[in-house]
Amino acid sequence: MQEYFYYISIISLLLGSFFNVVGLRVPRGESIVKPRSHCPGCKRTLTAWELIPVLSYVVQGGKCRGCGSRISRVYPFIELATAILFTISPLLVGWSKELVISWTLISLLMIIVVSDIHYMVIPDKVLLFFAVIFIMERIFIPLDPWWDSLVGAMIGFSLLLLIAFFSKGGMGGGDIKLFALLGFVLGGKMVLLAFFFSTLYGTIFGLIGMAFGKVRRGEPMPFGPYISIGTLTVYYFGQMIIDWYRQFILF
Repeated sequence: MQEYFYYISIISLLLGSFFNVVGLRVPRGESIVKPRSHCPGCKRTLTAWELIPVLSYVVQGGKCRGCGSRISRVYPFIELATAILFTISPLLVGWSKELVISWTLISLLMIIVVSDIHYMVIPDKVLLFFAVIFIMERIFIPLDPWWDSLVGAMIGFSLLLLIAFFSKGGMGGGDIKLFALLGFVLGGKMVLLAFFFSTLYGTIFGLIGMAFGKVRRGEPMPFGPYISIGTLTVYYFGQMIIDWYRQFILF
């Protein structure tokens, strides 16, 4: 069993590196295959030794070997986060068909985090690609009841659309479409809970950022990372949270 976790962690580190590429290139309309990975500062093509997930960043001290420019901390973070989430998923959802859904969801959210942090954009191409995958997966791994996916998609889309309308742009089109897709994956009840936790995390980290001068009042901030944290919280622990909350309602 330990061998399985070892292989999963290695493969998911490599996937995390690939998710960085997708999140950076797709919003710019670039190919995810060509050209080869290069330093954004000096444009030098990176060697294989410079592309080892996490390790290369640590060994190089977070700087390009050619020009010495800073490498974004987002790169090793996404690689490491992907590896951790992929590896712990079997422990949280079991070695079941649902594990496929969890790994697909992690993949989507990691790409969203990269693109939203760098460009404050959630690419339609990414959402469309994963929408096709999730539809096929939920056909074979449906929610109970199966129509909860459709209800969740409607709730996720309608809720964010209303917020965008009344807040006059407080939510972007990418957020609206993303929540529609998340609703399809999570179902009606869970997508509402995911939105609650997303806004909760966004508020908490926003206040912390303001306290340390990293976030300015009135300036937009990427919401994708908080959507990702909130969604994964609910995906893994949503039913547990609901059961815990019901104790207070019953008494």
